[in-house]
Amino acid sequence: MMKREKLRELASQLDGTFYDDLTTRTLYATDASAYREMPLAVAIPENIKDLKKLIAFAKSEKTSLIPRTAGTSLAGQVVGNGIIVDVSRRFTNILELNKEEHWVRVQPGVIRDELNMFLKPHGLYFGPETSTANRAMIGGMVGNNSCGSNSVVYGSTREHLLEVKALLSDGSEVHFKDMSIDEFHAKCEAPDSLETTVYRQVRSLLSDYHNQEEIRREFPRKSILRRNTGYAVDMLLETAPFTLGGEAFNFCKLIAGSEGTLAFITEIKLNVSPIPPKETGLMCVHFNTIDESLRANIIAMKFKPSASELIDHFILECTKDNIEQRKNRFFVKGDPGAILVVEFCRNTREEIEAIAGQMQQAMEAAGLGYHFPLLFGEDTKKIWTLRKAGLGLLSNLPGDEKAVPVIEDTAVDVEDLPAYIAEFNEILKKYGLYSVHYAHAGSGEIHLRPIINLKTSEGNMLFRKIAEEIATLVKKYQGSLSGEHGDGRLRGEFIRQMVGEKNYQLMRQLKYTWDPDNIFNPFKIVDTPPMNSMLRYEPDKPAPTLKTIFHFPDQTVLQHAEQCNGSGDCRKTQLSGGTMCPSYMATRDEKDTTRARANILREFLTNSPKENKFDHKEIYEVLDLCLACKGCKSECPSNVDMAKLKMEFLQHYHDANGLPFRNRLIGNYAMMNNLAAIAPGVYNWMVNTKATSNLIKRISGFAVDRSMPTLQSTTWRKWFANNKPSLGQHGGGKQTVYLFCDEFTNFNDTHIGIKAVELLRKLGYTVVMTEHPESARAYMSKGMLRKARTIAEKNVRLFKDIISNDIPLLGVEPSAILSFRDEYPDLVGESLRADAKQLARNVYMVDEFLSMAAEQGHIHKDQFSREPRKIKLHGHCQQKALSSVLHSKKILSLPENYSVEIIPSGCCGMAGSFGYEKEHYDLSMQIGEMVLFPAVRNAGDDTLIAAPGTSCRHQIKDGTGKHALHPVEILHAALA
Repeated sequence: MMKREKLRELASQLDGTFYDDLTTRTLYATDASAYREMPLAVAIPENIKDLKKLIAFAKSEKTSLIPRTAGTSLAGQVVGNGIIVDVSRRFTNILELNKEEHWVRVQPGVIRDELNMFLKPHGLYFGPETSTANRAMIGGMVGNNSCGSNSVVYGSTREHLLEVKALLSDGSEVHFKDMSIDEFHAKCEAPDSLETTVYRQVRSLLSDYHNQEEIRREFPRKSILRRNTGYAVDMLLETAPFTLGGEAFNFCKLIAGSEGTLAFITEIKLNVSPIPPKETGLMCVHFNTIDESLRANIIAMKFKPSASELIDHFILECTKDNIEQRKNRFFVKGDPGAILVVEFCRNTREEIEAIAGQMQQAMEAAGLGYHFPLLFGEDTKKIWTLRKAGLGLLSNLPGDEKAVPVIEDTAVDVEDLPAYIAEFNEILKKYGLYSVHYAHAGSGEIHLRPIINLKTSEGNMLFRKIAEEIATLVKKYQGSLSGEHGDGRLRGEFIRQMVGEKNYQLMRQLKYTWDPDNIFNPFKIVDTPPMNSMLRYEPDKPAPTLKTIFHFPDQTVLQHAEQCNGSGDCRKTQLSGGTMCPSYMATRDEKDTTRARANILREFLTNSPKENKFDHKEIYEVLDLCLACKGCKSECPSNVDMAKLKMEFLQHYHDANGLPFRNRLIGNYAMMNNLAAIAPGVYNWMVNTKATSNLIKRISGFAVDRSMPTLQSTTWRKWFANNKPSLGQHGGGKQTVYLFCDEFTNFNDTHIGIKAVELLRKLGYTVVMTEHPESARAYMSKGMLRKARTIAEKNVRLFKDIISNDIPLLGVEPSAILSFRDEYPDLVGESLRADAKQLARNVYMVDEFLSMAAEQGHIHKDQFSREPRKIKLHGHCQQKALSSVLHSKKILSLPENYSVEIIPSGCCGMAGSFGYEKEHYDLSMQIGEMVLFPAVRNAGDDTLIAAPGTSCRHQIKDGTGKHALHPVEILHAALA
């Protein structure tokens, strides 16, 4: 192991940041693949000067550099034992746009979707689209030569790569671009340098007739759109110096798909296209079998669609249990064996209907397909969301068997696809395996994932056997083992077989001419170690015994953390929308992703020698900035519930280290408020007077700049007891509903609780409130799960025989009432679990209940004002994850002339007590400033701000000075 002194000396020389601690190295030891290798260190370079220093260090110390952007590679490209160089933090600028010539210059850390947001006002578009496009970065797309569902139109990144600026392995700067034959030869004759050497070498290799013959005979067929096997010398061979009438020579063709093994990219110039025709239609053809869908795919391609994507039965089954994807299955009829999603982009809907109709007739004439829905508008987004979620959904299988990426990237000619897949499935059948089939049928590349348990020796060997047999099958069809995900650790070993020994040795010559000291991402593409080595899991290692408070259905707490496959959905930014992950959106630090939190839990729960495997400060530090927003529970395709994992961790960590005073204070929120409510005026004076307030905050560990919640003059429960309706005011008894008196509305937001009662009564409902404990939300958030369980069990016992489909339980504060739906079924003891699940089915936010009542015709527009109003609505995080903010929008839209706009914000940043805590206050406000605060500030004075969450309203007040209202307050004021 290199001496840490040398690493620290390097760190002191960099303008950027440098980490060699165990935690950071652990977080970067994996990507989205099956591989794990502990790096020496992690560098976050600030500039090109830093990159040159890193290259010089790697050369002198005989170590390596592994370039990394978002780290979503599926073949292990960005794992290694050298220094990970993460350019996703600093190299993120769009440098120049030329609208007339249709090109853009960017740094490698620019996110693909955000590039298109920038290009859209100019009528331009960067075509290649990965399923990870909202976090995939251009540098990674060049490294992998990525494409996506629309590759039948836009091809791969290589086709759009015009120029690259990069650093060679001696630190010299190069600029690769199109060059004439004369310019090419001039480069070869230039004074000696590493750049001159690489030009001379390629001229020597590709001018050789025998090499030309060998390349043309052994490389994948040219008709295969996605061919990405090894270095693209076949592409260079087709350029003008070597092929008459060929394109201009450009080393960019070689750099694309080289996985950072030849040069370190610093700048990228891309071709951009006009925005596609505005009208898009998807014909979602249903088939009984995979084979039928692939034969129909050949027909579909004759009609020149912009995409033809496969979704198989297995993925459709997975979506049934996924909170986010369930609603996207609306178009599915029956139980299809496969659905082919064929996309047409045209100028008018009529054009699409005509060509889709012709395609349907052709398929029906061939006896293929049984249902042909054609969908437009917002429906198309739902279907693509469903398709793109495939990767993560496959990781959602309980237990240790997973759909593993091993041969998921093979590509063959579209005409060969039915026969190839039939043979492929015969091979799997030999081993008793079934593969998931999905994705790019139109390009001849189906993502195929057999279900294997890599934690066993048998699974490890099966992983290898499948790869070997499928590589042979791909070679039979002269296909490409890698279509878009790259070779990396997974497929590099088989390149020799795919292109022949002579071509493989030619690739090795290329690598070691460009990089003689093997410092750039070594052992990828050439000289790759066995593909079943350095996997995440050590075969046959006994599973640790981990007793938990929460129940994890059909799995252990460790297996739940392992559901994170590293696909990095948590790395999207606020520009992409959604909630997950607010702390990463603010810091852009890998440590603050949901993925990092899952990684650190997996690492220590698997390998810790301690009896209490949760007792590690490293876990505490990585989980610290989790706001428990629950965004991951719905937005993570694998449904990793990090909030639940954090609560569980905190309980065991505090068991070992003691419960901090502030946690005890927050956990006992209801009890403390109950005492303070004896003299609410005194309490309010103390928290509002600067001297006493600051003293309280400092003692408690709260931020001095944060305002404190005040108490109302009475509690909601007392008001309710004193305001029983008289016979004539009872509400007419339309339906009886129980209101849950949560601890936040009871003490701090009494006026909102009152409005909720009055609103329900005036709308004709009989409202009941009974004696019951608090929600235990504060106890759960601070990891006091045993105390929370006691309270949850009391609530379940109390309400299980009262609440039913006819008599629901409603709540005003989302985090409190949604505890019944979310945590309670997994928190209560086994004897109450079934009761808790049954109870959860009839528990609603007031917003949800009124929204459903309006849908059923029980509430009408004529019950409300016709006065026009503008409203901006911020949804609560847990509402977004477990319900929908659309319910709040729907009830606020009941008054005829109310105009409601949802603010596209994620978490507000407060997240219960998080934003009060002194060490979290700045981050809390930073999160608010990303979307929410500017939207509220920019709202006109006549615009109402709505927010169902008490924390959200408090955050809006502290961040903007504006007073936000609960939807029931607005609706109450709008009653006719």
